Amino acid sequence: MQPSNSGIKIAIDRGGTFTDVLGIIPGQEDLYFKLLSVDPSNYPDATIEGIRRVLSHVRGRELPRGEPLDTTGIDAIRMGTTVATNALLERKGSKCALLITKGYGDLMHIGDQSRPRLFDLDVRKPEQLYQKVIEVDERVTLESYAEDPLEQTFIERVNGADVKQGVTGEVVRILQPLDEAAVTAQLQELYKEGFESVAVCLIHGYNFQDHEKRVGEIAKEVGFKHVSLSHALLPIIKLVHRGNSTMADAYLTPTVHRYIEGFLKGFQANSDEHTRIEFMQSDGGLVSHRKFSGLRAILSGPAGGVVGFARTCYDKGDPKPVIGFDMGGTSTDVSRFGGAYEHITNSVTAGVNISCPQLDVNTVAAGGGSILFFRNGLFVVGPESASAHPGPACYRKGGPLTVTDANLLLGRLLPENFPKIFGPNEDEPLGVDITRKKFNELTQTINDEIRGTRPEMTAEEVAMGFLQVANINMAKPIRALTEARGFDTTAHNLASFGGAGGQHACDIAQSLGISRVIIHKYSSILSAYGMALADVVEEKQEPCSKAYESSTEAFFDERLDRLAKEATDALKAQGISDDRIEIEKFLNMRYQGSDSQLMIPASSASSSNGSSETGFLADFTRIHMREFSFINPERKVIVDDVRVRASGSSYRVEERSYHEDMQAPEVKTVEVNADTKKREVYFEGGWQSTPVFLLDDLQPGTIVPGPAMVIDKTQTIVVVPSAKATILARHVVIDLVLNSKKDVSDQQVDPIQLAIFGNRFMSIAEDMGRTLQKISISTNVKERLDFSCALFDGDGALTANAPHVPVHLGSMSRAVKTAMKHWEGQLKPGDVIATNHPIAGGTHLPDITLISPVFDPSLQHIDFFVAARAHHAEIGGIAPGSMPSDSTELYQEGVAFEQWRIISEGKFDDEGVKHHFLDVPGSYPGCSPSRRIHDNIADLKAQVAANQKGINLIKGLFEEYDRSTVLFYMRAVKSTAEAAVRDLLKKTAEKYKGQLPLTATDYMDDGSPIKLSIDINGEDGTAVFDFTGTGLEAYNCLNAPIAISHSAILYCLRCLIGSDIPLNEGCMNPVKVIIPEGTLLNPSGDAAVCAGNGCTSQRVTDVVLKAFRACGASHGCMNILSFGAGGFDKETGKFIPGFGYGETIAGGCGAGPGWHGFSGSQVHMTNTKITDPEIFEKRYPIVLRQFCLRPGSGGKGRWNGGDGVVREIEFTSPVHASVLCQRRVYRPYGMAGGGDGEPGVNFLGRKREDGTMRWINVGGTKEVDLRVGDRIKICTPGGGAYGSLEDGAEEPVQNGHEAKNGYTVPIPRANGSLSEYERTQQASN
Repeated sequence: MQPSNSGIKIAIDRGGTFTDVLGIIPGQEDLYFKLLSVDPSNYPDATIEGIRRVLSHVRGRELPRGEPLDTTGIDAIRMGTTVATNALLERKGSKCALLITKGYGDLMHIGDQSRPRLFDLDVRKPEQLYQKVIEVDERVTLESYAEDPLEQTFIERVNGADVKQGVTGEVVRILQPLDEAAVTAQLQELYKEGFESVAVCLIHGYNFQDHEKRVGEIAKEVGFKHVSLSHALLPIIKLVHRGNSTMADAYLTPTVHRYIEGFLKGFQANSDEHTRIEFMQSDGGLVSHRKFSGLRAILSGPAGGVVGFARTCYDKGDPKPVIGFDMGGTSTDVSRFGGAYEHITNSVTAGVNISCPQLDVNTVAAGGGSILFFRNGLFVVGPESASAHPGPACYRKGGPLTVTDANLLLGRLLPENFPKIFGPNEDEPLGVDITRKKFNELTQTINDEIRGTRPEMTAEEVAMGFLQVANINMAKPIRALTEARGFDTTAHNLASFGGAGGQHACDIAQSLGISRVIIHKYSSILSAYGMALADVVEEKQEPCSKAYESSTEAFFDERLDRLAKEATDALKAQGISDDRIEIEKFLNMRYQGSDSQLMIPASSASSSNGSSETGFLADFTRIHMREFSFINPERKVIVDDVRVRASGSSYRVEERSYHEDMQAPEVKTVEVNADTKKREVYFEGGWQSTPVFLLDDLQPGTIVPGPAMVIDKTQTIVVVPSAKATILARHVVIDLVLNSKKDVSDQQVDPIQLAIFGNRFMSIAEDMGRTLQKISISTNVKERLDFSCALFDGDGALTANAPHVPVHLGSMSRAVKTAMKHWEGQLKPGDVIATNHPIAGGTHLPDITLISPVFDPSLQHIDFFVAARAHHAEIGGIAPGSMPSDSTELYQEGVAFEQWRIISEGKFDDEGVKHHFLDVPGSYPGCSPSRRIHDNIADLKAQVAANQKGINLIKGLFEEYDRSTVLFYMRAVKSTAEAAVRDLLKKTAEKYKGQLPLTATDYMDDGSPIKLSIDINGEDGTAVFDFTGTGLEAYNCLNAPIAISHSAILYCLRCLIGSDIPLNEGCMNPVKVIIPEGTLLNPSGDAAVCAGNGCTSQRVTDVVLKAFRACGASHGCMNILSFGAGGFDKETGKFIPGFGYGETIAGGCGAGPGWHGFSGSQVHMTNTKITDPEIFEKRYPIVLRQFCLRPGSGGKGRWNGGDGVVREIEFTSPVHASVLCQRRVYRPYGMAGGGDGEPGVNFLGRKREDGTMRWINVGGTKEVDLRVGDRIKICTPGGGAYGSLEDGAEEPVQNGHEAKNGYTVPIPRANGSLSEYERTQQASN
């Protein structure tokens, strides 16, 4: 079909509540309107109804409903739809099955083994999309491994039979040919059982595709109409991501196709022969309805919004990048455009990992429906939402106070502009009276609590306070989205759209230091308009595994050109001519040994042959420096994927340039006179008489000074005082005068400012973490994000600790206070102190803490401290990785220093690095210096940079507020956390009245007891945690420095509170901890401690939760397995090149009152991800034979404990391995009569000459040398049950999105790069 520009164009965005419709009609004004997405009493389908209304308008007569529409005269219908998203959220997709390689049937359930919410004892993950899993008898693996120091490819082994080359050029060995007869029988059985579709995802199927293709052919022969093959959908490495995505496609595509079939029935036959019908995909490109698939449909609506603001609010005449701010009823989407669309590959939607090109859209659980709470003396907004039903209080359906109610009370919404559709019968006006009544009641509650500490508040001050907190919540991800990528937030414009955006845009911009807000005429339907502006897109991608260098440039050029031709031909087949097609070429590049991939576009400056001086390599180096602040010329640059994106326009919609319109010479200020409509609107400082203008009445070139409200039929724009709005032909441009220093008292605590400062302090700690991650170079810090950053007041008390690593929580405060005491009176500006010793507040030696004091203007007194703690994966000692399972003395575990001034007045101590990392550890018998000294230095400097980032950001707060105010609130924020803990302890004392103290005992596998007695004072909410009776210091590495027990207690208290609270010193103020010296939990300064962090911390957590009777024990161990080769030869002293690897393995979660324990998950003090099986086999000389659940290992009871896992690894090269586990003797306890979980067990498999295996139980702790063909099998413990079986087994309530207060927490529809970073950070150890 040839494109035309003469007919009608219709763009529709079907959302969850409203459907937005835009008709572009030649010779007429555009027609746009909203209608309910679901209104069965009036029409069966909102999209057909929207098209009917447009055609009725054009043809001048009302077309009857129910009759197929004649689309003659319509050039194109473009749509975004939530059909796929809703099916995913509601789990209403097709009945489908997953076919996966034998040994991996539970892999999609286990996933990366991390839990989604760090402090939830009830671990919940959304149910899987498949109804059945079939394990396919086939197996291939890679012959070489990336960490091979000899860099062997084994290409000479290719024989065309069981050893072949894959798509990437790597050598693949077929260990088990596909059993076609078995898979045929399995598919026939599925077909008989009524399965509609199947997903096929075999290990290494992206590379060796023959087995998947054959399974697909058999499935078609059996009769399946929809078969999703992972290599065809997503030819990239990572089995879990590819499997989930393939499963999502099989689950959603039949549903999407049924929707399209139903949609087409609304038209006369063959309408699609003269009318283009196209759908928006997640990547911002359109596709014909015939090619629209479920996998690429999930962000259909949000993608339209990004295209909309990119095409309307970014102007090459003023090439300032733009931040998209789309605020709706339940959530807000933020994104960025700087001249090119920013795509990501991985995201999570409704708990499902989705891997496919998609725009980087990040959803925040903050919108008009976000509920307002006053909790622990703090103003809290969301994340719970009132949703559409019952909705905000003003909807008159019994709903709670929300952000919408706050805007209504403050005059920022005009009730007369809303139809009478509220109340039980949907015939009443917006309920201003109800909103006022509820705010008065909440204000009274707040005043009752603050009375005597500060002046009482009015209802308006309370409502304004909640809006300020909401704005801070929404500004936070915008700041992170820009600064995390190396961009200055203030150097952007803010494009506001969505129904509620105009009410908050000015305040959001001011809080971010952004001086201009741009609002398009169609801002309330911008997703629909974006679809009208979008291009048809064709993507082609292939996997690769080759270094980019001069000898391979021609290879990459050839592959890119071939893919470009395929994509161009696909667009031409859809009727798009060559002159309307644009080609973008990309290489997915990374440094060898790193996981930090960058999708590098071919720049316009690139030479035709992509030479390294001006092409991909130069761009990779430049972007890597911007994103990560370093380059590594010594390492090869590897290309993982080759990608081409072809876009073509089937028609052009010309959009006016706001920049050119702003240059128009004729402007005039709007006249405000007695006839001008005015309303009282509350701004900071009080009520102000505010003129109200209708947008349609304002001529282009009109200046509207603030305060003012500009209203059209779908939105309200609030222009704050001191701002001015310029009305243009297609835009409203608001220019802001950025606020000077804010006047906030430092004499009394304001609950509003308490929330704001608490948020800002936590943001600073998180921004420090992003800086550390950017600048570090080691895998452990950069990719596993095994670090924590924190702020401390001038007394060394913790102010804010981003919740990255549970075992670090609160423990850094001890390190800071120890350093303060040691260096009292000796520190100077520019000094940085390093410490890692257990007696100085450390957890174990690899966790090195850098502490920076910040002085007052007189340089005599310390105002505050910042600190960054990072896990250095190699610091010397008797074993690579510095985590030896057989250490008995601290020196065997590597570098140790109590107090080291690593920077003195700004000068880095290079000699000290040599002394501490090389000379000292290498001087001990059997010990090696650090084996990765360059990584140590780089990561230490990254920690210094993170500290400096924190210092700069706090000094930036000094620019916004008086220094004394900032320092006042650094101390004041602790009161909120303290109040929450005291409240918990008072309730616990009441619950167990007459049963105090609470006691618990558990045992390490060597028999060492951990005893705890908790005595609670119910009057003041204080408690004494007394570990007297705990066993003596052990002659092994399981001793836990005292800081670890403090972290475990803080973690448990946060879990038991059950709601978000600031993680600071206040949490521990009501708690006294007694741990006798010389015990397992307070060992001497010479004790080995490397496993106290990873094993004993879990047991302390079990004991605390047991004392509180909270739940059954979880698997109670990090199940640590490490292996490697090379290092310093103990006999010759020579360095042998090699590699090292370590992992912690999931187990079963404990059950509790009302929930079964989750199977195969990390718990408590760790949340590390597990390496994807394909990455695992690509990097190391192993075959992962199985990774599955361990059925029956969970305890039995009314609520069952979760099952552990089985992880079996075969080695294809000699290595040394270390197993470090607990709960191999003492079982995870059940609670309240529930059964215990099964203990774990570890096996060594020795391969005999005849190929059979000899299996040996190696116990919980063992160092072992492995030969080719040997195996390690780790079987992790299950979780304890809760409640007696005599009470009957229960089915839990499956609602992963209901908050404890009964309200719904909205599921983010778009989890972009920020969410990916947060998930990775929570999944660090």
